[in-house]
Amino acid sequence: MEVKKDTVIKRSSIAENILSQINTQTKLGELRKIAKDIKKDHELAMELWSSEEFLPRLLAILILDKKLLSEDVLDKLDKDMQTHTYDERNNLMDWLMANQLTKNKKNIALMNTWENSPSALQRRAFWYYQARLRWTGKTPTDNADLLSALEANITQEEPEVQWAMNFTAGWIGVYDEKNRARCIKIGEKTGLFKDEKVSKGCTPNYLPEFIRIEVNKRA
Repeated sequence: MEVKKDTVIKRSSIAENILSQINTQTKLGELRKIAKDIKKDHELAMELWSSEEFLPRLLAILILDKKLLSEDVLDKLDKDMQTHTYDERNNLMDWLMANQLTKNKKNIALMNTWENSPSALQRRAFWYYQARLRWTGKTPTDNADLLSALEANITQEEPEVQWAMNFTAGWIGVYDEKNRARCIKIGEKTGLFKDEKVSKGCTPNYLPEFIRIEVNKRA
């Protein structure tokens, strides 16, 4: 007797057509152009997501309906991201944060609960969002509690979360003069990114250098 395979995913012709246009040479700008034409289509987004491929998943994120991103849906997306390489899964979560999670109060509130999430990617999103608030000028005036949590946990965090925490401390140090020395000290104490090689014209992630360079840009 033939066994029916329920695991086979059936996609619409629209999804298959879009997937046929995407390959390893596809640029992010091209994905944004496709997304602009589609606008919002949550069902299509989930079909593209089911491809398990990196670039189609980036496109899927752009056309998701943010109102349908419940905690369960986000947990599933997070779990699916774990199948990707280190850089790809970080890019997927950062893309999701920037293009969807920051777009309404419900998702921002949910993201603000992720500081102690079991998921390293969700913790990364929490800290990256804190950094984003500051570099976009929406700087909270009280950074003391956030810095205390950062100091207590940064050395034992996963690398992807460490980067986001370090980035947050960097922007606090740039815009919050009274906590600048504290942020520089975090960098000196942890030594994170001290020996990192950066391309010409790029700001290093090592906090003392990052803060000095970015403050001088704004002097």
